[in-house]
Amino acid sequence: MSSKHQVAVLQITAGSLTVSEAARRYGISRQHLHRLLTRFEEGGLDALAPRSRAPKSNPAATGEQVRSRIITLRRQLTWGGLDAGPVTIAWHLQREGLQVPSTSTIRRILHTEALITPEPRKRPKRSFVRFEAAQPNGCWQSDFTHWHLADGTDIEILNWLDDHSRYLLGCTALPRVTGDHADR
Repeated sequence: MSSKHQVAVLQITAGSLTVSEAARRYGISRQHLHRLLTRFEEGGLDALAPRSRAPKSNPAATGEQVRSRIITLRRQLTWGGLDAGPVTIAWHLQREGLQVPSTSTIRRILHTEALITPEPRKRPKRSFVRFEAAQPNGCWQSDFTHWHLADGTDIEILNWLDDHSRYLLGCTALPRVTGDHADR
């Protein structure tokens, strides 16, 4: 595996470039080059491989005992035909005296363990097919909106649209829209 870090370190150790020259040529900070040189001296070329930036530990992570209890509760409650959502599981954990993570953490644990069947509440946008008339004046649409005037009067605004062009054909304010108004 050859990278600019390895090339820079090898050229510095061979004496063909100084740290400052290598930093300029390869776009690496001098401080990072010194860290890479230290890693090279301790472990050779393999030590120059990119390292994970993930923390070595996460003290706020949910403990294994609570995690396994969440999974067990989900399975038991589901098998018993009871509600097994994150709020219910949190309630059971609290009754058992365990540390209760947030409901979003419980949901994330259940999702990671494939214990949640996705059931979206909304239809995906791609499932909507917009109807549009093929030619202008092929189809008109009417719609009305309730509106309160400054003096407290309630009116209804009736709009007529050409379905093909979306052109507003007419707009009328009425005290109350009836079927006779919409048929015109």
